[in-house]
Amino acid sequence: MEAVEPLIAVDGLVKRYGARTALAGISFSVSPGEIVGLLGPNGAGKSTTLSILATLLPADAGTVTVADHRLPEGARAIRRVIGFVPQRVAVYPTLTATENLHFFARMQGLPPNEARAAVAAALALVGLGERADEPVTRFSGGMRRRLNVACGVLHRPRVILLDEPTVGVDPQSRERLFDAVEALARDGAAILYSTHYMEEAERLCGRVVLLDAGRMVAEGTPASLIAGSGMTPRLRLHTTHALPPGWLAGIPGASLLGGEGSDASIALANVADVAAVLVRAARAGGEVRRFSLHQPNLADVFFGLTGRALRDTDGQETSAD
Repeated sequence: MEAVEPLIAVDGLVKRYGARTALAGISFSVSPGEIVGLLGPNGAGKSTTLSILATLLPADAGTVTVADHRLPEGARAIRRVIGFVPQRVAVYPTLTATENLHFFARMQGLPPNEARAAVAAALALVGLGERADEPVTRFSGGMRRRLNVACGVLHRPRVILLDEPTVGVDPQSRERLFDAVEALARDGAAILYSTHYMEEAERLCGRVVLLDAGRMVAEGTPASLIAGSGMTPRLRLHTTHALPPGWLAGIPGASLLGGEGSDASIALANVADVAAVLVRAARAGGEVRRFSLHQPNLADVFFGLTGRALRDTDGQETSAD
């Protein structure tokens, strides 16, 4: 099978703001039809990376190639093939959804006949067809986010850059956005998806790039990163009485991690052993009052690599990122 050339190729990308290094030599690629996640906490460098790819910021070192055009000399050509959806909603609230989209269609240079078809398709893509002629002031936050995405992709760009597209949206709008992103990838777009929500990355992204303080700490499929971390599922039990020493012996792949009194934490090689552990605990005289199972995820991997959480408490992207 002939190798597919990536539509985004980043090699050794560096960006500095005075004495602070925002990006310290990151490298990755995105091929047609692929969704690659840029995953990291606030300040990791996600928005800086997207802004450089969108030709809004100059890089200090490294090479960036988008659809065979190299920065900085190919900036004008790159702008014609990308769709950039910023984190901040960039639509006009006094205009209707249709009027907003027609404005952005003119900005993209679409002829009137093409613009009408593109606007209708973009509204359908994000599920706003029935609200097309309402002013955006009547839209919920999630609907505005969906319109924001529609404005960025109505010209069907080959490369799509999404910067935290689901921040603060309701579950229904989040699902609509997920469906839209997956449909764009099926149509062949190369999508770079910035997020600090690990569940989004695991749901949407074939590969992820983990960033921390401007450095790339890992890259791969979510499954390979989790498997390579060596982490195993963990079962926590709370019983009516303290379990006796050795109560877990004889269950292959299950080991006691710790716990005191009526609380216990068990590492499992296989989640199929949960039932055996619960039965053993009950037979040992410790009636199980409650239990929880935690499967390793990308947030665990990131914490194991960096000692930091993926998501900051304020849930907002800093301007320095």
